Amino acid sequence: MPKDYKKSVIISVGGSLIAPEKLNIGFLSSFRKLILKYIGKKPATQFIFISGGGRIVRNYQDAAREVASPSDQDLDWIGIHGTRLNGHLLRTIFSGIAYKRVLKNPNEKVSFGRKKVIVAAGWKPGCSTDYDAVLFAKTYGVKTIINLTNVDYIYDKNPKQFKDARPLKQISWKFYRQIVGNKWSPGLNAPFDPVAAKEAERLGLTVYVINGKNLDSLEKALEGKDFIGSVLK
Repeated sequence: MPKDYKKSVIISVGGSLIAPEKLNIGFLSSFRKLILKYIGKKPATQFIFISGGGRIVRNYQDAAREVASPSDQDLDWIGIHGTRLNGHLLRTIFSGIAYKRVLKNPNEKVSFGRKKVIVAAGWKPGCSTDYDAVLFAKTYGVKTIINLTNVDYIYDKNPKQFKDARPLKQISWKFYRQIVGNKWSPGLNAPFDPVAAKEAERLGLTVYVINGKNLDSLEKALEGKDFIGSVLK
């Protein structure tokens, strides 16, 4: 982990961790405990969390598709509001050390002040929370994003479909974009959004993809130690 992470860390918290089918109290409790540990250190680390939507958002989107013929923009708004609800949950469980509101616009820069956590959520149609995380990194001058998801690694192909899929520990943006393509669509399930990947490459960002079900890996990454996961750069 680069030295600048000691100052501030951007963590994209996948909705698949917050609410895979129902709210994951075990994850939320363990995540809170780990973050409070780092906030308590001197010098204290500051965190920016971007919350994802999760399975329930896709359920709502699927329901809309079954009942009517919604536009991509309408489906995106469902997802955005789902991320905002999860964002309010994260801000609430860090109440007292979190900035007073959930940020929506990644181009808005606020001061941490005495707070140690800023929580953000979905912005506008056409943007995933991965893309929002990249824009927040640009706004706050952070060069590394930790993307907490529900897989151990990025694979060279879909491991659910191909038994010979290989885990990739170090991946160039160019190769990753060959795997996932260049197009974003509402509810897309990829380790890191293709549009966000293109912007991250342009900005020279590094993204750590870590399975949030194994918070030991997150702790090791924060400590600059070897961890289970993939590094995109």
